[in-house]
Amino acid sequence: MHIKDILRHKGEDVFSVGPGEDVTAIARSLAQHRIGAALVRDKDGAVLGIISERDIVRAVAREGAAALARTARDLMTADLRTAAPTTTIAEGLGIMTDHRCRHLPVMDGGRLTGMVSIGDLVKARIAEAEQEAENLRAFVTAA
Repeated sequence: MHIKDILRHKGEDVFSVGPGEDVTAIARSLAQHRIGAALVRDKDGAVLGIISERDIVRAVAREGAAALARTARDLMTADLRTAAPTTTIAEGLGIMTDHRCRHLPVMDGGRLTGMVSIGDLVKARIAEAEQEAENLRAFVTAA
């Protein structure tokens, strides 16, 4: 299974914020949408980075309440790890494990086509494993 299979069901919509948006507003939006990260995009839609709950918590731990007045540009991770639609689920999980990230923007020829979370990939991997087990059961009982 590939990431494009997840996006086929999940859709291509990605929650984004502007680079000048303040952290308090971002935290409210993340909570409201029940998501863990938002892409930071410029007015033309170009992806500049990603800001996550983890980024916000670390900033508050370092700076206290002053961190809440900072902007997405100040706290975002600009060195993004991305996946392609043809990236396999196992490859995506490997990227997340190696780079300790929980979200992968999906890029196709420089164009954003969606974003997947570690939860999306784990759910897909479990479905794959269940299907493989069912296929083996069917093969054994047919033999």
